Amino acid sequence: MDAPREKWHSRIGFIVAAAGSAVGLGNIWKFPYITGENGGAAFLLLYLAIVFTIGLSVLLAEVAVGRASQSDALSAFKVLGHKGWTVVGAIGLTVAFLILSFYSVIAGWTIAYVIKSADGAFSGLDIGGIGDSFVGFISDPWQPLIYQAVFVVLTVFVVLKGVASGIERVSKILMPVLFLILLALVARSMTLPGAEAGLKFFLSPDFSKINGTVFMAALGQAFFSLSIGMAAMLTYGSYLDRDTRIGRSAWYIVSLDTMVAVLAGLAILPAVFAFGLDPEAGPALTFITLPTVFQAMPGGAIFGPAFFVLLLIAALTSSVSLLEPLVALFCDRGFGRVPTTIAIGVVTFLLGVPSSLSQGIWADYKLFGMGFLDLLDFLTANIMLPISGLMVAIFVGWVLGPRAASEVTMDGEHPGVFLTLWIFILRFVAPVAILAILINGLM
Repeated sequence: MDAPREKWHSRIGFIVAAAGSAVGLGNIWKFPYITGENGGAAFLLLYLAIVFTIGLSVLLAEVAVGRASQSDALSAFKVLGHKGWTVVGAIGLTVAFLILSFYSVIAGWTIAYVIKSADGAFSGLDIGGIGDSFVGFISDPWQPLIYQAVFVVLTVFVVLKGVASGIERVSKILMPVLFLILLALVARSMTLPGAEAGLKFFLSPDFSKINGTVFMAALGQAFFSLSIGMAAMLTYGSYLDRDTRIGRSAWYIVSLDTMVAVLAGLAILPAVFAFGLDPEAGPALTFITLPTVFQAMPGGAIFGPAFFVLLLIAALTSSVSLLEPLVALFCDRGFGRVPTTIAIGVVTFLLGVPSSLSQGIWADYKLFGMGFLDLLDFLTANIMLPISGLMVAIFVGWVLGPRAASEVTMDGEHPGVFLTLWIFILRFVAPVAILAILINGLM
């Protein structure tokens, strides 16, 4: 007889775990530099508007598919629709696998930077010296692989424990710690001399900055930051009991995720302005610009390591949600959780090796003009995630339709204005917006 499918212990456990899935490197590493590159507060306003309309709608759609099917991502669309729709789940699972492989490489860097910032490796270096140190580290053939392996082991360890005893329990510990560290960093950053310029940049919008490029950047960031299109929310939704109010839960998840992104902006951008550095530094903002800030600010010996611990926690809660859909796929087919998790962890690490080496000794090897890590990032963020999200929106909006609304309501309730608007967004608004992301990413 098949073992009963695992469940969350509580609704709050699901919300915290799903928020942990959404809160990742995209919020703390990517959001501040994307904001810096796209005009600050004007970008922030667009981002907030998109997150609470299109983002919330597609996230709720994924959770609804998971809860209604009580199945893994591959089977869910077959259970609710037709076997032809299993391609949606297959794309989501593939995206999760590919992202996890290179995500673990970058997350490994955060472990190294916890250690480096704690032992004073950046002391006395200017931004050029810290930049040289970063390039030297990621181009080393062995060190990044060791840290990547450590991060994969941490992820595997959490998932091995299962849904309630592993993912839920760890999320309930790590998410409050994440918020406490983030609030401490915000308090320190905002009290630095000269931080007012950063606050003005982040919170006082210049509407002349808004253009098509900024809109597309906000749309893409909102989509990526919520873990949409990678089977994570669907899988987490499949572990919910039938009496859980998923509409309200989705709202809490999006709100927590957005709060972390905004707090990350408040923690980073005022500090960058206070020291006269460039908010448009791009991906280097985290690993080059911020270590420069921390080694120069009073208390930086404490706040530097704390920031990278924060980044590591965010990366871990997200990586767990990327591994779990793959594990659920095999567990639902009778395979044991322990051997499945270990096997997928090993394969994930091996696929991540070319991504790591592409930053160093394999840097000259290009596919379509890109290194291996950049290629996987481009394929997943610009092509596969939008396609997956588009198909989820179409499936829930058009194939399920009224049935989807009944999945979100409780017994005896009638779909209200919110659910009518939700279906409208899934049918018309989200597909157009996601197609715009896809076309923009390919141009």
